[in-house]
Amino acid sequence: MSLVEEVRDTFGSAGNLSKKTDHFICRSGQLEMAVAVSQAIVGAYPLVVEASTGVGKTYSYLVPALLSGERVLVSTATKALQDQLFSRDLPRLTNALGVAVKAALLKGRASYLCLHRLELARHEPKLPEGASLRALAKIEQWSAATVTGDLSELAGLDERSPLIPFITSTRENCLGAQCPRYQACHVNLARREAMAADIVVVNHHLFFADLAVRESGVAELLPTVRIAIFDEAHQLNETGIQFLGANLTTGQLLDLARDMLGTGLQLARGLVDWQSVAGGIESAARALRLCVSPEMQGSKLRWIGDVPELVTPAHWHTALQAVLDASSDAEDQLSTVSEIAPDFRRLHERATQLVDRSRRFMTAGDVGFVRWVDVGSQLRLVESPLDIASAVTEKMLSTPDGAAKTWIFTSATLGDDERLSWFTQRCGLTEAKTLRIGSPFSYEVQAALYVPRNFPKPSDSAHSQHVALSTAGWAKALGGRTMVLTTSLRALRVIAETLRNELGSDSAIDVLTQGAMPKRQLIERFRLGAADGRNGCVLVASASFWEGIDVPGEALQLLVIDKLPFPALNDPLTEARSRQIELNGGSAFNSFFLPEAAVALKQGAGRLIRRETDQGILVVCDIRLTTMGYGRRLIKALPPMQLLTDDHQMTERLIHLTKICTTACQQP
Repeated sequence: MSLVEEVRDTFGSAGNLSKKTDHFICRSGQLEMAVAVSQAIVGAYPLVVEASTGVGKTYSYLVPALLSGERVLVSTATKALQDQLFSRDLPRLTNALGVAVKAALLKGRASYLCLHRLELARHEPKLPEGASLRALAKIEQWSAATVTGDLSELAGLDERSPLIPFITSTRENCLGAQCPRYQACHVNLARREAMAADIVVVNHHLFFADLAVRESGVAELLPTVRIAIFDEAHQLNETGIQFLGANLTTGQLLDLARDMLGTGLQLARGLVDWQSVAGGIESAARALRLCVSPEMQGSKLRWIGDVPELVTPAHWHTALQAVLDASSDAEDQLSTVSEIAPDFRRLHERATQLVDRSRRFMTAGDVGFVRWVDVGSQLRLVESPLDIASAVTEKMLSTPDGAAKTWIFTSATLGDDERLSWFTQRCGLTEAKTLRIGSPFSYEVQAALYVPRNFPKPSDSAHSQHVALSTAGWAKALGGRTMVLTTSLRALRVIAETLRNELGSDSAIDVLTQGAMPKRQLIERFRLGAADGRNGCVLVASASFWEGIDVPGEALQLLVIDKLPFPALNDPLTEARSRQIELNGGSAFNSFFLPEAAVALKQGAGRLIRRETDQGILVVCDIRLTTMGYGRRLIKALPPMQLLTDDHQMTERLIHLTKICTTACQQP
């Protein structure tokens, strides 16, 4: 039996999934995707699949992969999705299919406890603010019992904990084979597990970090894998460009100075004037930071010419030269003691890297790359490619032995045209086979779209407040059950503050705001809503909440988007991409801004309907969606919802949703 036939049987009414998986119902779109993936595996070619919400794409790619009997690499967007694939989806499917496969989970260094650095942390004279010996003791107790060393297993450890850098390793400070705990190292054990596994689950950050520095273990794994699958592939380009360029930060310089001083005084006191060498680097870092005015905090400075905008050329060149000189001095001095201890060899490598990066930023940028300076508590010099097309073509699709591989890329949102050009062009996949599969949900019945006509223009300073006031009224009608997605942090603050003032402290509705607590806790509270006597909820969020948020059922019935999500005009990458399109004779608005807005709008709208029984309203508070010609293209990118034309229809729909909630709550 061929793989395609086996997959068809497995998804059929008499197949293993129906027999051994609770409540499994095969959808036509799910089977269509599974067959397409099977054909790509057999034919060894790249396949790009946009599978809308509700298709069940995870099973569509995992079933053919498992039945193929081959080694498979699966990469997804986040560590949370990695854990879900590894701990829930793979065990369910291997049990249902009756296949014996060994699966492994591979994350980056920062996800694993470093036993050596844990021992050092106990003797750290000054733990960072917010850390405590009690928390450290809890980690030490857990370290004696854990098998994997994966910090996600440790309940109560916030991913933002200041302790994490003290108990994990980095590429720079890892001692490698010279480490006294090398044999028990959790990172190395995870890599060995991956090399021996049939299915390896990684994340996009780890994958691209390895393409750039070949350090995580994926570089050794990839040549042994013929099938690679990328879920949530819409994030590939923006993730990839973070690792395929270069950056130099004042933080890197200060970290090297601190580590070099501490190690030098401990292991080689008197052999080098460590105070002088470290002081030179610190002085150069401060001088570089002072090239940019404190008033520029939080901004990105364009760097089109010889120097970034708004800096004095002479000061900039002098400061970069000082960074190069200080890094070179550190490199020379560390070379004289590099044989004394592994720590010095690592420090020497870091100094050499800073020398190389300093020289890179002192010369003209490469064609196809864009530079800018991030201004924050530290200064960050960035050089980034405009896309990952070259890297995909040269490092992924082209194999040294010429062997054909299967590359599967899938997501719920990959573009707004049949060729999925938004994704395929940037990722060098214009020759890949593409497939678009619509959602099985009945959006015309389940969802409605409302664009208020009486709102200020999006550019008006009163717009955000108007969004908040209207949302407060709608949320009161629903008793909460509302999420507001904003296109900027400024709008988020205004809307959240206005909602709190409007709803009042004695209201039966809680206003939850991104940043007020960890993301996971915010979502958990929002999902609970008014259950068990709690207040209803309005969640106001931006950025990462536009995607990857799953709130099924009545907890979310109103989704408000403040403005059309066009890219920021002053972003260096946006400017560079637009400039490139215009130079090639194209229209930046039609070829870049509109597709970007369409994909982002589709991602945000995808938060509303997550199950066949969900119902809700999408409100886009941007009149341009119905008054501008390009609005038709953006509406077409959305699922086919019922269009509400006035406030009366909106009110009627809210009443309808309230009745649904009341009926659901009364059911035993």
